[in-house]
Amino acid sequence: MNGEMSGLKVWVRGIVQGVGFRPFVFNLAESLDIKGWVKNTSSGVEIEAMGEPEALRRFVETIRLNPPALARIDDLRTEPIPSNGYATFEIHESQPQAGAFLPVSPDVAICPDCQRELFTPADRRYRYPFINCTNCGPRFSIILDIPYDRPNTSMGSFKLCPACQADYENPRDRRFHAQPVACPVCGPHLWLEAQGEKLAEREDALQSAREMLKNGKILAIKGLGGYHLACDASSPTAVAELRRRKKRSDKAFALMAFDLETIRKHCLVSDEEARLITAHTAPVVLLNRRAESTVAAEAAPGQATLGFMLPYTPLHLLLTELAPGFPEVLVMTSGNLSEEPIAYQDNDARQRLGELADAFLLHDRPIHMRVDDSVAR
Repeated sequence: MNGEMSGLKVWVRGIVQGVGFRPFVFNLAESLDIKGWVKNTSSGVEIEAMGEPEALRRFVETIRLNPPALARIDDLRTEPIPSNGYATFEIHESQPQAGAFLPVSPDVAICPDCQRELFTPADRRYRYPFINCTNCGPRFSIILDIPYDRPNTSMGSFKLCPACQADYENPRDRRFHAQPVACPVCGPHLWLEAQGEKLAEREDALQSAREMLKNGKILAIKGLGGYHLACDASSPTAVAELRRRKKRSDKAFALMAFDLETIRKHCLVSDEEARLITAHTAPVVLLNRRAESTVAAEAAPGQATLGFMLPYTPLHLLLTELAPGFPEVLVMTSGNLSEEPIAYQDNDARQRLGELADAFLLHDRPIHMRVDDSVAR
């Protein structure tokens, strides 16, 4: 810094927590040689910035016009302040404010980078069902309070291992200040149980669950914002049995397939429908059924459409992974009896879904806020 120094206070409101906003501001400040700090508050994000006037102008303009893709800025205010002589730019500890309100980011479907790592054998998060980063993963479903920081989420009880801590503290890492960051060493884990008995854990649980689905069983699966009931969508017997147990006479079931290419084998998919189904919100999209689809008629009785969604968590990706003899399409319907709210708490799910499912695929990351799948057309 060689020119005249100015100071600026910036307040940003909107969906600015859980979307990588602080890391974005940190890296932007470093690129413009701006010093100061950024922190979450209960009403948004607060920034103090010191730099040359042109750098500050570009700083605010970039925040306003090109924020992180998942962010939504509702209000941005600035106020000149005296230059405070900061030597670095830092992320400060969050500041709770009584009575403040803040929109919370929705949960975000797994991003391409995490998908790639999930299936890369050399990666330390290879086949880890809870892989996430600043750009994807649980948000709304795990938040206990604002500001959005790990201790204020249901991930607060999972202490970061040294490797994850290093990722979290590295400004150049995709997991820089990613609050739900985890790995097989320090994060949630998976298990399969039936009638209160634990049958398998971790990868063995996943493979056992897939084998059960392949053999026509019905599984209760703990997902992101609640439980699903799943079965082989190509098996008329399995789908009819799920319909009987769920007491759902004719309403169509939601379906899930590993990728868009697989969905295209069963439905016609326009460019707009493809855009919808691959969005980070991962909705169920109603699509015109192909005559040659092998999805059982019982999945959507008397209907010319099928409601498909893509796997939006690493767990669902691993469950739907294509393999010889494994179902191409799974029914992935809400975990409830017809007209009841979706189950999302473990003991409640065991009680309410115990007679609907042959087994439960569970994990130990608590769901704090119930979230059902959305439908789009």
